Amino acid sequence: MEAPTATFGGLELVTNPFVMTPRETSTDLVVWATEHLQGRPGVVVDVGTGSGAIALAVAETAPHATVWATDVSAAAVRLARLNACRAGLHDRVTVRHGNLLDPFTGTADVIVANLPYLPIGERSSHPDLVSEPVSAVFAEGDGLGLVRRLVAAARRRLSPDGLLALQIRGRIHAAPRSELHALEHLLATPAPIAA
Repeated sequence: MEAPTATFGGLELVTNPFVMTPRETSTDLVVWATEHLQGRPGVVVDVGTGSGAIALAVAETAPHATVWATDVSAAAVRLARLNACRAGLHDRVTVRHGNLLDPFTGTADVIVANLPYLPIGERSSHPDLVSEPVSAVFAEGDGLGLVRRLVAAARRRLSPDGLLALQIRGRIHAAPRSELHALEHLLATPAPIAA
């Protein structure tokens, strides 16, 4: 029996029940990353990579970029590595197991992420996500704890003109390193994000 697949950014990716199914709405993160690089070499880190969809699409679209992908799930890391091999991008995308930016050892020009951001208490309000792994979509409290931690870490790990782009509730929230305070302010008051 063949593994299920999903198309993302023109790539056919293997999926499994341990990662969120890639959705075309996340291609905007790829656009933000590649437009920021403007064809120049640079380092892009996809945090919470899951199947590797965003990282692989960035590598495919920005041939001069060095791409890293991290995930706390060992199953996701295995799947992202498989998809990198299937796409012929295993030599350009480094996939590592670990929390947020911990596995990445350098400075990034772009950090992208579509981390869990929905409060676990909203689970019953999202029947469209019932087939997705809970840990890939929902988080404790107001749901934004991981996102806040990533913004704080990005301040230390982005190059001086680096960019952080986050997908939250279907919208992209991006800021250069010098303006991360605006993202921190937005995340401190989650009501505007929910709109």
